[in-house]
Amino acid sequence: MRMTTGLLSMIVIAAFVTNATAQEKKYEYGGVATCKTCHMTAKSGAQFKIWSAGPHAKAFETLKSEKSMAIAKEKGIADPTKADACLKCHVTAHGVDAKLKGAKLTMEEGVGCESCHGPGSAYKTMKVMKDITAGTVKGADYGLIEPTEAVCVTCHNPESPTYKKFVFAESAAKTAHPIPAK
Repeated sequence: MRMTTGLLSMIVIAAFVTNATAQEKKYEYGGVATCKTCHMTAKSGAQFKIWSAGPHAKAFETLKSEKSMAIAKEKGIADPTKADACLKCHVTAHGVDAKLKGAKLTMEEGVGCESCHGPGSAYKTMKVMKDITAGTVKGADYGLIEPTEAVCVTCHNPESPTYKKFVFAESAAKTAHPIPAK
């Protein structure tokens, strides 16, 4: 049986797409309450406490301010706490399929851990986190992402009506929450 080049190409493309889809991993967002469990102690660097005191934790709340309401009105937005244009940068996992959002994830947490580090369903366990820290597995294999400048500028960019020049090194230093050396 002889196959035309066009049909063969379609079969190869279909096989590639099917294989790529099967390998695609979908991680779920658990919310800061899930991360807090392990990232609250001094031993872990008290990352939750540092995040809680920073601007990302208050990102959703800022949308309720008089200033935000005025900016929204100027942009033709009735309520910034309900507008996609605002929520995409002020809320963790906004626009993500609802099936990938855990019950503990709330809008009120603002820009939570998973906004910068990726959804944590696969890397949240102590064993996986220890393996990542030890370098025996790659965090990326479990959905953990490194918050690089590219990650930050998805929100910290001139599209924001309150944009100020973004200097990654300075901002990263202000929001740093490293794990202490042993």
